[in-house]
Amino acid sequence: MVTTISDGTGMRQPGKLPVWLKSFNRVIIALQRLRLAVGSMHVLSVPGRQSGLLRSTPVSLLTIDDRRYIVAGLDSADWVLNARAAGQGMLRRGRTEEHVSVIELPVEDRGAILRDFPRLIPQGVPFFTRLYGVSADPEEFAGLANTCPVFWVERR
Repeated sequence: MVTTISDGTGMRQPGKLPVWLKSFNRVIIALQRLRLAVGSMHVLSVPGRQSGLLRSTPVSLLTIDDRRYIVAGLDSADWVLNARAAGQGMLRRGRTEEHVSVIELPVEDRGAILRDFPRLIPQGVPFFTRLYGVSADPEEFAGLANTCPVFWVERR
């Protein structure tokens, strides 16, 4: 059983992601560079906040009512900070690439998207279980709205 750390403020403090995830992400990025699509994975590349160089991370897109979203597990992840700063990037999957805007949703709009995450991206649930101790229950995911950024992805 995974539990979250309480900081006394009622805010959820994340656990740790698996140590193998960094290596796995590198493999996904390498396969995408070879123009091979892997599962539901896309690679989002956004300019770094300081260097301006493109920084890439694998992501899973949720499509709800013909709109695409990316859910971040950690508010402090580098890609999240870079996406907030840049507001744009490149999204790749196999041979397809597109320039996109990435717009962070306000906290009050995140719950509806998070509620659909376990159904649409079930392979992502174990990461959130490890980080926050949630099950695949949609209401538990909706409860992460204050913790997990959600970005709307729109073709530019």
